[in-house]
Amino acid sequence: MLQATRITLCLLAQRIGQLTEQIQDVEGRLARLVERHAPQLLTVVGVGPDTAVTLLTTMGDNPERLGSEASFAALCGVSPVERSSGSRQYRRLNRGGDRQANAALHRIVHTRLRFDPRTQDYYERRIKEGKTRREIVRCLKRYVAREVFHLVRPAPSGPPS
Repeated sequence: MLQATRITLCLLAQRIGQLTEQIQDVEGRLARLVERHAPQLLTVVGVGPDTAVTLLTTMGDNPERLGSEASFAALCGVSPVERSSGSRQYRRLNRGGDRQANAALHRIVHTRLRFDPRTQDYYERRIKEGKTRREIVRCLKRYVAREVFHLVRPAPSGPPS
């Protein structure tokens, strides 16, 4: 019984090592792809190769729908939607769009909230204004979508000359 447990643990350790190598290989390939196609995206606080690839994939899948940064925000599911409860008017995020892109923006925002002093100052200022954390994150997601769009804006297609 003890021998079988040791063999099984050795096999599991070998498999973990193989999977770790494969993960590192894929991460390296993704980083090289982003550096080749949109290196400016990696300079943004909170954006790593995996997040950048997700956002580039979203943009690349639907280039004809990206006439403005507002259309990119809607595609990512971070465009504001007006809501009211009778006495109170407020905005919520669009529930539609690419969920992976929305999750990527969410990761960027939460990374910025932890490590970026400008974002932390913005958060504190908005809290003092009476905004909720959810409202602040919504605003930050929209801001990040705007920033990303302008960094990797697709070339405008003009009339043929």
